[in-house]
Amino acid sequence: MFNYKKVSSSLLKGLLPREKEVLARRFGLEGSERETLESIGKDFGVSRERVRQIENKAISKIKPQLVRYKDLTDYFIKTLKKTADFRKEELLLSQLGEEKEREHIFFLLHLSDAFIRFPETKERHALWTISPKSFSFAQELIDVFYRKLKKVSRPISLDGFEFPKNHPWAKLSPKKRKNFLKYSLELSKIIFSNQEGLYGLKDWPEVNPRFVKDKAYLLFKKEGRPLHFLEAAELIGSQVNFQTLHNELIRDPRFVLVGRGIYALKEWGYEEGYVKDIILKILQKAKKPLSKDEILQEVLKRKLVKKNTVLLNLANKKYFLRTPQGKYTFHQA
Repeated sequence: MFNYKKVSSSLLKGLLPREKEVLARRFGLEGSERETLESIGKDFGVSRERVRQIENKAISKIKPQLVRYKDLTDYFIKTLKKTADFRKEELLLSQLGEEKEREHIFFLLHLSDAFIRFPETKERHALWTISPKSFSFAQELIDVFYRKLKKVSRPISLDGFEFPKNHPWAKLSPKKRKNFLKYSLELSKIIFSNQEGLYGLKDWPEVNPRFVKDKAYLLFKKEGRPLHFLEAAELIGSQVNFQTLHNELIRDPRFVLVGRGIYALKEWGYEEGYVKDIILKILQKAKKPLSKDEILQEVLKRKLVKKNTVLLNLANKKYFLRTPQGKYTFHQA
């Protein structure tokens, strides 16, 4: 691995003191935040344009020295080629070195003409690339993916996405297409992925949960089973207050109380209400008498109760009748 700080210091050696200071402050090479042209100009008593001139002159002096570090430049290029020729800046800097080295890596990338930086916008993160054309293809793909999400109105996986037939990457292997799509979507500020690897819009709670109830919804989807609110609070973690979660689950129409403190998702088919009311709904929908086992099976799909609780309700002659064939129906109003 390279000593980026040592390389930066070596490149700065031949500069005039003011040139060295401008670069150090502009790129945060001495541990401080990167500074603007205005901030440095104010300290020097000169215009921002004069500071820019000093910066550009210093960089022009340094660039010829980069030939001494061709192996470093080649390493940067090789790294970017592995990620479709571009990468979100934050992720690239993390990939190339440790946190304390990031400003030096940024500086070295900036010096070489092999690398092009696109600053962040309202909808996209900053990135580095060795091929503007590849970045252009990525932007096209992000737009197509965004329209797909708007159309289906639900999170989708990368595996379920079909590349446009005219896209340059459409004919490559599924693995390469998936990687290109993944690196493309990393650039977007409006498309997020959740823990299940599904992608959606940033304001969708299924992919970017901001509230306890949304985190609970994702947990229930992941577990695929009813949960007691105490267990749910523990699984969500992050010091979630169990009583707060209980209150949220009661109010949220996506959840159904199916037992003592036990909740399920309504989309799973569970229902609120007393057992007798659920049995009545089942018999009304069936429009014919049902056996004890048939009723049990249907009730347990809708509510978590003991078998005996269902049988006790069926024995209530005020609501239900047992036919000579041993099946059950209900009193007609």
